Amino acid sequence: MPIPESKRRNNDIYNAKCDRISARPIKPIGNAIRAAAKAAGQSVQAYVLQACEERMKREGRPLELDSPADE
Repeated sequence: MPIPESKRRNNDIYNAKCDRISARPIKPIGNAIRAAAKAAGQSVQAYVLQACEERMKREGRPLELDSPADE
């Protein structure tokens, strides 16, 4: 079934606001990250982003955004 034009347009608008960062850990590390995210009740993306944000704060580089919609 084809995707409706309105859905495609909304996806394009959302995707234009997003960045893509890729990581390719070796399988044991990837499995450990997945397990830790699951244990925390988070998606892998949420878990990794939270870890990055916490480290940035510790290193004196807090993440500062005006609004998620602005990015």
